[in-house]
Amino acid sequence: MAEVVTDGTEATSQTSAGSAFLSRDFRLYQTARLLVILGAEMQSIAVAWQVYQITHSPFYLGLAMLTIFAPAFLFMLAAGHVADCYDRRAVILTCYSFQALCTLALLRFALHPNGHVWPIFAVLFGVGLGRAFSGPASAAFLPSLVPSNHFVSAVTFGSIVFQIANIAGRSVGGLLFAISLPGSLRHLDGAAAVYAFTLITLLAFLVLVGMMRTKPVRLVKNAFNLDTLLAGFKYVWNTKLLLGSISLDFFAVFLGGATALLPIFAVDILHGGPRALGLLSAMPFLGAMMVSLSMMVRPIRRKAGKRMLFSVAIFGLVTVVFGLSHTMWVSMLALVVAGASDMVSVVIRASMLQLATPSWLRGRVSAVNGLFVGASNEFGGFESGVTASWWGAVPAVVVGGIGAILVTGMACGLFPALRKTDALSADSLLQSNLQQSVAEPID
Repeated sequence: MAEVVTDGTEATSQTSAGSAFLSRDFRLYQTARLLVILGAEMQSIAVAWQVYQITHSPFYLGLAMLTIFAPAFLFMLAAGHVADCYDRRAVILTCYSFQALCTLALLRFALHPNGHVWPIFAVLFGVGLGRAFSGPASAAFLPSLVPSNHFVSAVTFGSIVFQIANIAGRSVGGLLFAISLPGSLRHLDGAAAVYAFTLITLLAFLVLVGMMRTKPVRLVKNAFNLDTLLAGFKYVWNTKLLLGSISLDFFAVFLGGATALLPIFAVDILHGGPRALGLLSAMPFLGAMMVSLSMMVRPIRRKAGKRMLFSVAIFGLVTVVFGLSHTMWVSMLALVVAGASDMVSVVIRASMLQLATPSWLRGRVSAVNGLFVGASNEFGGFESGVTASWWGAVPAVVVGGIGAILVTGMACGLFPALRKTDALSADSLLQSNLQQSVAEPID
């Protein structure tokens, strides 16, 4: 099957902070992402609140995150192959159309509650299925919208869009639970209002992405066999720079992530309610947005590997502070710093992933990365729920933060290529790879 690869706009010498905006399709795509992430983050708050209200169990909070991640684990190889063999924009549109149907189902459950949590889990599996296939396609699609010398600018601005949407989405999602709508809209109070808004953002996303003009310029046919499916794994395994960055992020977030337990901290430890949950949820993204804006003005040019390692260590440290805090402002500040440090790692890792990977392999490598990211977030949330049910929420978060610090120290010794990485450019990163490509059969 043919792979659709596009070059975006023609390469220019402009590499300023706003250089990625020269592409019309990039502007459309980022607007669409802003809306759909806004809705998705609001939806995540609504789902977490509903699950906790029904079950009052940290285990089920973790299980909800695991349910979303499960399709990425089950279909990761297929999703990467689809992203490299079909028009990536068509894949994205199909996946988000399916997610719109899932949100419609969640809206129905909110309007007609039955007190059971399993129907919500069934729909969450569908949401995860859509994300499993859209993730690799979206990650591999971005480099086609801008020339390579604008890519770091595109990643950084894309991160800003992500953080703005997360801040607004999680904050507004929490506040909507406390707002009483007037008249005939009263039945849309709480979770139903959130799901209705999410559905609108998904439809807007489909319209904006459908307006894009990206054209295919090169076709590559890949055989469908085990070697082809595993090509992304082989490339990451042999490229120690990528293996180190992906592994570091996985273990740090898996151990140090506390977001799955925020409803418990908001209600039982900090003695707040939906507003406290919304504020706590927004704080990591506030910190991340601040760092993203800073990097737009002063992008990372040197010592990228050391900066990534340092930022992950800081992430683990402030996670410990959050776990020990019983004061709202201290908890919020710790989460701001956690989000800021995590964003440094995110931008560096995303730039490494795309710039050090051949275009014909980006879908499958992005699928591998998506599997690890999903595992660290969703399965890590499940791990947090399980350990919190064993030890309590505070010990679970504190031990996880210490684990993230220890993992950073181990990564320094196990992956010297990561520690020695300097400039974030295609030439520099490819030169540091032990293997620049993986041979695969051509059909």
